[in-house]
Amino acid sequence: MAHPEKPTDAVNLERLAAGRLPGEHHSQRGAFLGGALVGAVQTGVPGMDNHDGWLDLTVTLHPEYRRSALADALVEYGLEVLRAAGARVAVTRLREGWWETGHLRSRGWAEHDRMWMNTLDLRTLDFAAFADEEARALASGVRVVSLADLTAPGADPWDTQPREHYDLIRALLTDVPSATPVQVWPFEVWRMRMPQRELDPRGLMIAVAPDGRWVGTSQLAQTLPAQPGHLHNGLTGVRREWRGHALGLALKLAAARAALARGFTHSHTGNHTGNAPMLAINDRLGFTREAAMVTLKRAVEGSE
Repeated sequence: MAHPEKPTDAVNLERLAAGRLPGEHHSQRGAFLGGALVGAVQTGVPGMDNHDGWLDLTVTLHPEYRRSALADALVEYGLEVLRAAGARVAVTRLREGWWETGHLRSRGWAEHDRMWMNTLDLRTLDFAAFADEEARALASGVRVVSLADLTAPGADPWDTQPREHYDLIRALLTDVPSATPVQVWPFEVWRMRMPQRELDPRGLMIAVAPDGRWVGTSQLAQTLPAQPGHLHNGLTGVRREWRGHALGLALKLAAARAALARGFTHSHTGNHTGNAPMLAINDRLGFTREAAMVTLKRAVEGSE
């Protein structure tokens, strides 16, 4: 395994494949020596920096072949694929400290963005310590409920006020302090992809204002099959006009309670290094900060 500390699994790969749009660029090639698979090159639309003309290049190598001529050959092959696809910029996401990060930097790749990766053992969370702030967040009449509770019995959770849900997500993603603005999926793409992610609606917390408007969310709902008992926490955020009232904290606490009730023990999340408010919440909850996830980029010379 290339990086045992960040395992992948067939379930996640199948989810990603199911979400690709017709005609969307994607390629995958293996490198074999003596009949054994020792490396792979994958290219496709970036999950985060999906800007026009940007494509992702991911190289995976068996540990014995790190920093070898094969590494450079696979990167160059991937760049040729991107060149043929018309990409102007190649991007890749790597953990700080991985050999690939320094290897690519020494070959002209530059840092574009950075996220702190954080993990919380939910069993250590002291809910009582935040009781006063949680009460303050709810004093205005805001309800924090799961998408499951908002959904009629027998109905598809993604059919529950989909426009309201999408408008909330779009507003929150627009405010993410990334190096370049997040390119939000069109409604139809979001509507198609979200059910395929198999998110547990019991872990999708929604803050509902007294007038019925959805004003915040925390998504502690994505299982990690390679890490039993662990969940990925996706987007957490609150609409601008509702910030400053501890609502983000209340959403995180509600999501954590729901995860523990379902038998999960750990929450994993990532935050852009410029997202000071959310990093502060995570620090208070007891998240352990791990190696950063770094996005590197370089120009694809010769593309048309």
